[in-house]
Order: sequence, then structure tokens, then C-alpha cells
Amino acid sequence: MFGELETLRSRPIPSLESSRQMKRAYRDLPIDQTNALYGETLVRADEIGLAGRNYYAHDRNPPYYARAEGAIDALYVRKSVGARLNVVNDRLKAVGLKLYLFDAWRPRAVQAYFHDVWMPAEVRRRHPDWDDARVLAEVQRYWAAPSESASRPAPHATGGAVDLTIVWEEGEPLFTGSLFDDATAVSATDHFEGGVDLDSFSQLEARANRRLLYWLMREAGFGNHPDEWWHYCYGDQMWAALSGEKAGLYGLAEP
Repeated sequence: MFGELETLRSRPIPSLESSRQMKRAYRDLPIDQTNALYGETLVRADEIGLAGRNYYAHDRNPPYYARAEGAIDALYVRKSVGARLNVVNDRLKAVGLKLYLFDAWRPRAVQAYFHDVWMPAEVRRRHPDWDDARVLAEVQRYWAAPSESASRPAPHATGGAVDLTIVWEEGEPLFTGSLFDDATAVSATDHFEGGVDLDSFSQLEARANRRLLYWLMREAGFGNHPDEWWHYCYGDQMWAALSGEKAGLYGLAEP
């Protein structure tokens, strides 16, 4: 069924604890404004053959079930990011699969809403005894603070970060074991590595499909947010931190 990609479904994701440490201070890394990609334009995903729908621009989007203020219908990525995504698509196409984007370039209003309003309220609902510092730490595990700083942009504001999954050509997604944007431990990329219930078809399938996405994206040069199986990046400061690079390539971008 999966052809040569079956080997990726069987390849374990390594421990991502070092990635969790490396990404903590990613915004402290510089952005190299002299590199050739710094001023690269954004392109519409659909115009370069990428499938997807902005998750925040409609209301069939659990757990929110509401359009986020400021969300836009179109999905934008840096030109180089789009080219790398299509390299992955070329590999998937051979077995009837393709990438599907939930989000890419993100307006500041959307970032601010989830970082400042929705997620803090949800964390406090779950943990009414937590103090503000602990709430903020949990929020920022999943949602970067919005910023208009040219030197400390949120990853999605650069056009270098994408949230995605794999679907069959007809649109049915591969099973990955959680909702997109499930801001809990189940969304960690390596959640199903080790300790997986070998009698559970669901857990084994989720593990295989997270592995497939992980290795396809890593082999195309992307970094992975270790607490979000869907979040991959190229060229932003998080990518630089995860890849051991000295500087990011992309700053703030606008369509």
C-alpha cells in the first residue's frame, strides 16, 4: 500500500527531549538579513499545487467551533517553503497521498487571540489552582507570543511555519491519534513512541503515520515542533534552533 514509504512508517522517531530544550530560547537567535532568502515573497499554497483550508477561517474546527477574528481564507508560505513541501508531495503522490495544510502564514490578530485570550482561559478552566506564571508557561508551550518585532517574530508570522497532515488524494486524512490543535500531551510528536499499546490498532496506526510525516518533512529539511505533530518549519528562528543553525533566514512577512 505505502510502497517505499513503508520504511518511514516503521522508523522510530528519536527522543525529542533535546529538541524541547533547544527550542526554548529560539527567539534569542538572530535573523540573518543579508541572506538571499530574507526578502523572499509569500506565495499562495493553492497556486503552487498545495491542498488545504485555513483552520481558523471557518467554524467546523474543533475544539473551537468558531471562526477566529482576523483569520483569512488563503494559505500563504514562503516560496522556498512551498518548493520543499512539493518535494514531499512528489514522494506522497506515488502512493496516492498528499499534504494538507491547516495553517501557514498567520495574521497577528489570530496569534494574539489564541495566545492572549482563548488558550489562557482554557488552561485556567482546566487548572483553576495554577498561578499566572504557570498558566503562561503552558500557553507558550503551544502558542508563541504575538510580536511586531523584526528580530523576534512569531514563527507563523514569517511564512516559514506550516501546520499540516497527510491525506489520501480523495481527501480522507491518515489517522494521527489526535485532533489538530489538541494542546495536550497527546499531540507531542513522539507521544506514541515507547509505551505504545501493541494490541491497539489505533495507537499503532497513529504512531506509523506520525513517523511517516516526521521523516518525510525532516528529509525535506524541515524542523519539527516536538509538542505538535503537525507543526513544521523552515527558515524561521525555531528551525534554526532545532537545526543547530546560527541564525534564522526569514523575518516578518506580509502577503
